[in-house]
Amino acid sequence: MDEMITLAHGNGGRRMRALIEEIFAPALGRPDTQADAAAIALPEGEIMVTTDGFTVQPARFPGGNIGALSVHGVVNDLAVSGATPLYLTLAALIEEGTSVALLRELVASLGEAAHEAGVRVVAGDTKVLPRGQGGGVYFTLTGIGVRTPGCPPGLSAIRPGDRLLVSGPVGDHGIAVMLAREDFGLRGDVRSDAACVLPLTRALLPLRGLRFMRDPTRGGLATVAHEIALATGLGIELEEANIPVRESTQAVCAILGYDPLYLACEGRVVAVLAPEEADAALTAWQALPGGAEAAIIGCIGATPGPVVLRTPIGGSRVLPELEEDALPRIC
Repeated sequence: MDEMITLAHGNGGRRMRALIEEIFAPALGRPDTQADAAAIALPEGEIMVTTDGFTVQPARFPGGNIGALSVHGVVNDLAVSGATPLYLTLAALIEEGTSVALLRELVASLGEAAHEAGVRVVAGDTKVLPRGQGGGVYFTLTGIGVRTPGCPPGLSAIRPGDRLLVSGPVGDHGIAVMLAREDFGLRGDVRSDAACVLPLTRALLPLRGLRFMRDPTRGGLATVAHEIALATGLGIELEEANIPVRESTQAVCAILGYDPLYLACEGRVVAVLAPEEADAALTAWQALPGGAEAAIIGCIGATPGPVVLRTPIGGSRVLPELEEDALPRIC
């Protein structure tokens, strides 16, 4: 195999065949690379489909890389919708000049993440972009899953007094990617929270008081709160003292002027539950490795209003909607 990707790896000939058969097929469980379409079997239930593209720079960051992140992103979108993820399709855009060793590493990581999540990559496509027309490697995945109808209910089920929970510290992914870029000459031990959230979502599905789940990716926790407020027409109160943020993440944010509440997470869940079920949900999450630092962080107000953050000293401030993405291309 060549050391670098060339335009010949996308021309349909010998090098393209080698690219698929030597890098993609072994890592992805050897799907049928000769067929134009894949046959899949689906159990009874609502079929759920989601698509997401991943352009994170750099391709590697503390705690993960774009390969595993791509799987986590799509699987998590299905998981917070109450679905069981089953299948993935993959489109890979590879820039001419990309290291074959790097591509092999990223695809292997993608395959491992899919295996751990219990999903199969059943179809895919590769394209090679001329040098200078891409950013190294981009992945776009489509996920297919099945869920029991009406589970979880959705935004329309949220009621005044409901509680908001988050499954762990926020802002880690955004800061980990930023530090990996070395744009500011900073070093730190922050690692991305990128992970599959299926265990977290499955732990809440049996609770009758579950209203809604969302993974706080682009725009972070604050943006999810605004989505809820906009959909329900109700204000939201968040308790700053209860929101988990790692000291290392908070320290970098303080230096650079970022607010961790607006930074992307890639392995967290925000959930809304009836007040009588909030403690049960918290206990269920804290019993899991991915939810040990989960917390109840706020509640849904009784009247229309903004998203408000209550400070530990008794004050409050309005959290505005996100206007500009402080850290582009982090997922």
